[in-house]
Amino acid sequence: MFKHIKKDLPASIVVFFVALPLCLGIALASGAPLFSGLIAGIVGGIVVGALSKSSLGVSGPAAGLAAIVLAAIASLGSYQDFLLAVVLSGAIQILFGVLKAGIIGYYFPSSVIKGMLTGIGIIIILKQIPHFFGYTDSPIGDWNFFQLDGENTFSALGNIFNYISPGSTLIALFAMGILILWDSVLSKKGKIFKLIQGPLVAVAVGIIFNVISQSFDSLSIAPGLLVNVPVPDSFDSFIGQFTFPSFRMIGNMEIWVTAFTLALVASLETLLCVEATDKLDPHKRTTPTNRELFAQGTGNVVSGLIGGLPITQVIVRSSANIQSGGQTKLSAILHGGLLLISVIIIPKVLNLIPLSVLAAILFLVGYKLAKPQLFVQMYKAGWKQSVPFFVTVTGIIFGDLLIGITLGLLVGICVILIKSYQNSYFLHKEDVADGSKTVKMTLAEEVTFINKGAIIKELNKLEDNSYLIMDVTKTHYLDNDIVEILDDFKVKAEEKNINIKIISERGIVENPESYQQFFNKPKTA
Repeated sequence: MFKHIKKDLPASIVVFFVALPLCLGIALASGAPLFSGLIAGIVGGIVVGALSKSSLGVSGPAAGLAAIVLAAIASLGSYQDFLLAVVLSGAIQILFGVLKAGIIGYYFPSSVIKGMLTGIGIIIILKQIPHFFGYTDSPIGDWNFFQLDGENTFSALGNIFNYISPGSTLIALFAMGILILWDSVLSKKGKIFKLIQGPLVAVAVGIIFNVISQSFDSLSIAPGLLVNVPVPDSFDSFIGQFTFPSFRMIGNMEIWVTAFTLALVASLETLLCVEATDKLDPHKRTTPTNRELFAQGTGNVVSGLIGGLPITQVIVRSSANIQSGGQTKLSAILHGGLLLISVIIIPKVLNLIPLSVLAAILFLVGYKLAKPQLFVQMYKAGWKQSVPFFVTVTGIIFGDLLIGITLGLLVGICVILIKSYQNSYFLHKEDVADGSKTVKMTLAEEVTFINKGAIIKELNKLEDNSYLIMDVTKTHYLDNDIVEILDDFKVKAEEKNINIKIISERGIVENPESYQQFFNKPKTA
């Protein structure tokens, strides 16, 4: 596991700086204690990272669950009762893994996954613009279009011009320059520039700038524009930040409904992110999805037991890991260790980091997920690829991750139905010497009720006195609906003087009495 530590360690530092404000922001958006987000980040890194077989996936608190968590805490009445639901949701996820429900993850269309990555990339950029310019009121961990502060993604952008912080903006621009220079030039100049990543340098420069700028009123950065990690006075106060679940409500049906909802949504988000992360992996490794559900479930049990938010695999952290050169799951584990060490040893140093610097880091992550070339590529791929892609992107921008994915999947299913309608058979027409019409129809291996409309349409187009040759030698299954259509067509065929010849593995038959005998046979090896 330590074979690639020279690449995994720098990547883990970048993921740490990306994860830190997100852990705090998602906890804030969820109406939970700030420390609960850090607990989830630590558990997601160390526990899930150790159990998972995802090479590059990184887990932690998910923005997609923030609204569910906020509502659940309010309805259940206390955070301790909510933690019980988190523990139970983890147990349900473990059960999902045992029952091999992870296979669902292999059925997401590629166009939807690419749309998800692109949509998240755009959202990252849009949501970080206010922090880049030092707008204090924009929530850090709120990724939805309609924000918890009453604004939406675009109205929040309109407000920043009245609240620009010169200090935050200046250091953000400087950090962006460092990141671009590091990524495009310095990383190719020597090993030292690969070992020490640009984001680490940008954060260090940001801390130095923040300390120095306090001497200049015009450039000083307000406390609300800095990272805000809870600072314990002693070891006892640090331990006091952990909250434990109350098991007195375990018989309450509302707890179980919340637990099942969390398990279902968290599992779906995880499977989507697994598929997306595997697509981004330069080595194209495949994550065992059932094992991932088991790992996520275990992580949620542990997180709930010590006061943390629910966990999923998160594409923002995972993509940052990949873009920073991470090679194995060690980078995810190390990032969790860095979170743990930092909140114990250096919380005051972390609180000197300007949020605008972290926004600059996320800008670059977002751009690499949503490069303009990808839009051109998907457009050129044709409407069957581009429509689900653009619908997913739009749904994520103007809704949230689950809305975008749901819309993309629905459109993807419609595309499949249309393709099935169009490609259920091969139709070949030819004229013979006597001037009559001969139509040859070759059915696919499996034809279902979805193909009814297309087949009826072509049968109705047959002219009087024509000759239909139906080749079913490759057809292993024909839905009973289609058999009934063919049996019903015999009446019309007699009226229009249409002769029918069936070519099958069982021989050639002219004008058969029934079509059932030619289908639903077992597949041959």
